[in-house]
Amino acid sequence: MNKILISLVTMLCMQGMAFAQAAITVYKSPTCDCCKKWISHLEDNGFKVKSVNMNNVVPKKIEFGITRQTASCHTAVVEGYVIEGHVPANDIKRLLKDRPKGVRGLAVPGMPVGSPGMEQGDRKDPYAVLSIDKQGQTRVFARH
Repeated sequence: MNKILISLVTMLCMQGMAFAQAAITVYKSPTCDCCKKWISHLEDNGFKVKSVNMNNVVPKKIEFGITRQTASCHTAVVEGYVIEGHVPANDIKRLLKDRPKGVRGLAVPGMPVGSPGMEQGDRKDPYAVLSIDKQGQTRVFARH
C-alpha cells in the first residue's frame, strides 16, 4: 500500500513539474501592457516564457493559422500548440495534459475584460476559450 501511495505522489509531483517547466514562446508588440501582464500570469503559474517583441505580429498569426475571428493581441506557441490571446494558464495546462485529438490550439478572441492580463478592478466580462482544430473550426473549450 505504501509503495502505491509513494508512486502516486511521485507521479503527481512529476506532472506538476512538467507544467512548471513548460516553455512557451509569446510573439507580441513591444508596447503592449496587457501582453506583459499575460506573460506575468503565465510565469506566476509555472510557465517558462520566452517573449519575442515584433512591430507586426500578423505574419506570425498567419503562419500559425489564426483567423480574424479568433485573433487577439498576442500569439504564443507551447509544445506544438498555438495559443491566441488571453487564455488562462489553467486552460493551457489542461490542453497540455489532455492533448485532445485534432486540436491545434486555443484562443480567446478579442480582449475580454477580466481575462488574464485584461483585469480592470472587479469587472469580469464572460468569455469563452475556444479550441481550434486542424481545419480552423472552433469549439468552446472553457467558459469563464
